[in-house]
Amino acid sequence: MFLSFAYAMAQPAEGGAQGFTAFVPLILIFVIFYFLLLRPQQKKAKQQKDFLADLKAGDMVITSGGLHGKITALTDAVATLEIADKVRVRVSRNQIAGSSDLKKKK
Repeated sequence: MFLSFAYAMAQPAEGGAQGFTAFVPLILIFVIFYFLLLRPQQKKAKQQKDFLADLKAGDMVITSGGLHGKITALTDAVATLEIADKVRVRVSRNQIAGSSDLKKKK
């Protein structure tokens, strides 16, 4: 008698509905994670890619290493920056972080 009663209690009443509701918080966390972290990061990466594609000679830029300079020449992979009078350095185009607000002294 006791054995059959214990076996009957061990059976789940509605296994399918309980299984789905267990995943709802995980799905909600993923949606929040996407909108707060992944989407803004993808947007920023697209803006940086567009910025690098629109570079031209004469633009004032800053590198990720902190060098401020004026672009004198560009190739697909390398940008030549003039950081002082007659001082030019070549940097990888991907290392250009953004535009510089500093004005070049004449």
